Amino acid sequence: MTRYETLADAVGATPLIRLTRLAADEHGPRVYVKLEAANPAGTVKDRAALSILRAARADGSLPPGGVVVTTATGDTGIGVAALGAHLGHRVIVFAHASSPAAWQSLLHAYGAEVRLLDAPPQELARLASQHANDTADAWLLADADDPAGAAAHAETTGPEIWTDTDGAVTHLVAAIGTGALLSGAGAYLKRVSNGRVVVVGADTLSSSYSGGDGSRTYIEGVGRVVPAGDLDERWPGNLDASVIDSCIAVDDRTAIATVRALAAREGILAGGSSGVALAAALELAGGLSSDDVVVVVLPDSGRRDPGAYFDDGWMLANGFVDDDTSGVTLRSLVPRARTLLVQRDASPHAALDGLTKAGAAASDPALVVEPRERALAPHPEDVVGWTTIAALRAAIADEVRRADAGLAEPDGAGRSEPVEPVADADSLTVAHLSFPRPPAVGIGLTAVAALAAARADQPAWSAVLVLDDGRVAGVLTRAELEGHARASGARLSEAIDGFVELEA
Repeated sequence: MTRYETLADAVGATPLIRLTRLAADEHGPRVYVKLEAANPAGTVKDRAALSILRAARADGSLPPGGVVVTTATGDTGIGVAALGAHLGHRVIVFAHASSPAAWQSLLHAYGAEVRLLDAPPQELARLASQHANDTADAWLLADADDPAGAAAHAETTGPEIWTDTDGAVTHLVAAIGTGALLSGAGAYLKRVSNGRVVVVGADTLSSSYSGGDGSRTYIEGVGRVVPAGDLDERWPGNLDASVIDSCIAVDDRTAIATVRALAAREGILAGGSSGVALAAALELAGGLSSDDVVVVVLPDSGRRDPGAYFDDGWMLANGFVDDDTSGVTLRSLVPRARTLLVQRDASPHAALDGLTKAGAAASDPALVVEPRERALAPHPEDVVGWTTIAALRAAIADEVRRADAGLAEPDGAGRSEPVEPVADADSLTVAHLSFPRPPAVGIGLTAVAALAAARADQPAWSAVLVLDDGRVAGVLTRAELEGHARASGARLSEAIDGFVELEA
């Protein structure tokens, strides 16, 4: 067993393991996975974090005992916190207020200070930079643009793959995050193989890297998510697109199914970004021969969040699987073609005109969404609220122009506070008049189960978002859902204070 004198020495030299069940075609290529979860803090990001910190220490940007300030998210933030602690640095992470509690806990465990702010990425970056400038012996770590990130993979990951395959590797597959891994390791492998190695980027279907609409995904750490209204199309400085020969886009369902199969059939528990990379590699392998050797980098472990991809309840709640105990689910109730969308910044008159032209009935629910050009159905986090033609007509007729404007619920269940305060009459948009975002339920649930889930999420609710593969397939009003539940034989008592009690 190798003995290390420091934690930093244990970064890298991760195992390369051949898949014997998921890629068992004797006429196909050998497929190996590189398990980056073997790094000290558990992910491939340890490599870049260590390289960036060492480079800053070497050039004097980060003095001994200095403060590291960063907006690094996800696994990069954890790697920086862990290795920063090991090297004797205080680490301050500026993060969005909605950052997962489990991630924050890990940062705190490594001694990092987390400053949560309800601000967009550009503002977080500005505040972090300002804090670094105003703090003695502080240095701003910008991982996506620091060339030491790609250098880490050119100096370690690439050579490890070349050595461990005895130079036989023909294809490198990895998920595209900041691009440092593919750019660094890919460039090295192309150089030592005289251009023989093919470099393939694995991307999420919604990522703007491979032509997606930039909307949110259920897979963290992969692809490029573009916040609504963000006009900054600049890609990370570490991403050298000239190194990547092709990209394979993978939808969330396939990525999750692949990582579940990897655990169940190969005994390897990996995270969602690993599912994207492996799904792309297996698709690629289908067109290769036994002369080829594919190496796919699995960047993370599935141990950090087993309550998501490996939890059947989570899969059902988000519409990735169906309830196999009943033949009647919401899938048969949701008309996909009638998911009406209204952009949040539209005026009430424009929204009403658009819905009328679309042939919507007065009571048809329409989702109020973040503005973007969509190639996919909306992610539930892109939904601001919902409205109807009847509600918009009532608002226009009443000339709602007050800061505390509210609309009666269409089904008479009470009043709803506006999603946003109204600054002045001229700035009134449909977002100010919409009902709050409804609770989300999986399309594979029965009507009775969906009622229970909606109640647990929002005691006073009047509609639900129905999710299919994690995206909004449609909207059902409370009255519709209760009607379907009764039609299935369930007995519902009267609604009291927004609650629906199911009778035995």
